[in-house]
Amino acid sequence: MTRYQVVTMLLGALLAVAFFFSLCYKLPPDIYVGQGIMDVVQDHMSVSALVIGQLRLPRLVLALLIGAALGLAGANLQASMRNPLADPGILGITGWASLGGVLVFYTDFLSGGPVLIACAAFTGALFAAVILFTLSRGGIFVMTLAGIALSTLSAALLSLILNLVPSPYARFEIAHWLLGSLNQADSQALFMAFPGLVAGCLLLSVTGRSLDGLSLGENIARSMGIRPHYTQCLIIGGCVLSLGSAVAVAGNIAFIGLVVPHIARFLVGYKPSDTLVPSALLGAVLLIGADGLVHVSVLANHLPLGVVTTLIGTPFFLFQIWKLYRVQNV
Repeated sequence: MTRYQVVTMLLGALLAVAFFFSLCYKLPPDIYVGQGIMDVVQDHMSVSALVIGQLRLPRLVLALLIGAALGLAGANLQASMRNPLADPGILGITGWASLGGVLVFYTDFLSGGPVLIACAAFTGALFAAVILFTLSRGGIFVMTLAGIALSTLSAALLSLILNLVPSPYARFEIAHWLLGSLNQADSQALFMAFPGLVAGCLLLSVTGRSLDGLSLGENIARSMGIRPHYTQCLIIGGCVLSLGSAVAVAGNIAFIGLVVPHIARFLVGYKPSDTLVPSALLGAVLLIGADGLVHVSVLANHLPLGVVTTLIGTPFFLFQIWKLYRVQNV
């Protein structure tokens, strides 16, 4: 077996263990777990079926899909833009998706249900992604500056909306939602986000061969029959669908897309196509683990999921900047 196959199998096993442990945490296995799972399958309305089927299972499935989507988005962005600091949050894609959702849900400019919130999040993510890929030809420095500008602008507009909202309770709800959380995840949220997350992950998972060719340069990629613009459209579409769906149901969850691809490259090597599946698995494991940490923490009622991922990702982000600084000053 190759190194890639071994790592993928181990990560798959780790994901299964993390998922099952989070599903069955603090449930007596001889009473609730086995009976509860059977009741969920048989659609029985027992206490165990409600705990597993209505509370934990939708939240964990969403954590798995959102983590996989963030990992795939980060791996695709870093490979296609040749920027080790590329991340949907840092580059402003997540921020603009959040801005779209906030405009729909908390202002009088638009009104509608959860589907319209997701559509607005798609629109915001599409706007940021198109600008980034348009400017990516200017190099890493130009694209990074564009991402910082987009992220800053989205933060400023979100602050403006917070000041315009008349109710302090609505203002608090906006701020809490923007920090990222799966506490409100239920079967309705899963039903709404599932198509976009799955479609986005599929688009982001078929770019492996094209990313391998683009890593050698656009001219060589074209000689191999790869169309760079087609690949960029796949990545933009995948990011818009997956991140728009994720933001619509969970808010802004940062740094998963930055950290995960670096760990995947350390485990399987630097070939872009080999990092996609490990990045998806690692993203799912990391988000399920972070969500579990939130719920077992003594600060569980006050610690949003996005804060946990930010606390994990910020030191890693600074470490990557330090590595780039060392390389440029050797």
